[in-house]
Amino acid sequence: MIALLDYGSGNLRSAQKALLKVGAEVKIAQAPGDIAGAGAMVLPGVGAFDDCINALRRQELLEAAREFIRSGKPFLGICVGYQALFERSEEFNSCAAGLGIFQGSVVRFPDKSGLKVPQIGWNQIEIARPDCPIFRGVPNGSYVYFVHSFFPRPADDSIVATRTEYGGTFASSVWRENVFATQFHPEKSQRVGLQLLKNFVELAKR
Repeated sequence: MIALLDYGSGNLRSAQKALLKVGAEVKIAQAPGDIAGAGAMVLPGVGAFDDCINALRRQELLEAAREFIRSGKPFLGICVGYQALFERSEEFNSCAAGLGIFQGSVVRFPDKSGLKVPQIGWNQIEIARPDCPIFRGVPNGSYVYFVHSFFPRPADDSIVATRTEYGGTFASSVWRENVFATQFHPEKSQRVGLQLLKNFVELAKR
């Protein structure tokens, strides 16, 4: 069973439908007690960094997510759920501290002539870690779907699983041990996204 964290503003239904499509049993988790028995966890995201962190804290899901990650079970963060894994964000003079699983900050795309911010639409990923299990069967150069104005800048370059070009190169996904996270939306990325989610679900079943 996969616990899908519901903090009130995530892209919940699309993520739930995609996970069900690839064979997962999904439980919507709104409180720590809803996580009991889960073999994996997904933190989806749409919206602002502080809104996500503060809502998770109010629902006592922030520390529950940290504990789940410490357990060694597979964890997937998506979009703002990816950004939340870092220490801090520059978004809207953010005051909330992130989960701090990874060192680094969330920064805004640079102001460049001709660069549209937010990035909305399809863009390519360069796979930097071919050994990353959630990218098994995903061709290098695949197109995935993005909606974001900010992105994490990891302090440790070794965790970067994919890179993407948009006003410069940024880390479009990361991986360390049991923690995976993508700036793009697998649930909106059609065949490629479903393959990624299928790989994640298979990890949860082991």
